[in-house]
Amino acid sequence: MGGIRLYSYAGCSTCRKALRWLEERGVTTPPIDITQQPPSRGELEQALAQLGRQRLFNTSGQSYRSLGAAAVKAMDDHEALEALAADGKLIKRPFLITDAGRILTGFKPEEWEALLAD
Repeated sequence: MGGIRLYSYAGCSTCRKALRWLEERGVTTPPIDITQQPPSRGELEQALAQLGRQRLFNTSGQSYRSLGAAAVKAMDDHEALEALAADGKLIKRPFLITDAGRILTGFKPEEWEALLAD
């Protein structure tokens, strides 16, 4: 599991829960501040292919509310990826990438358990 990357935000309680959950399972990885260093365009494209657009946007965040749901819905995939790459706060977090390239957003322990068991 040495190759996992976890993009998170220190002010996010869900991110803190995810980090604690990983530590309890012996998985340690330094979190990457998603606001300072968002996932790369390539990682976001990978996430889009695996998860679809709906699971990429942090719909409860201030950045999303500022844009507006209608504006996000009107974006094509290219525009959506550009917006996500430009503002890490738009990205649903935590954003986990395994060493095998599998991606999860948000924190649902059962999904993480299944993914990390592979």
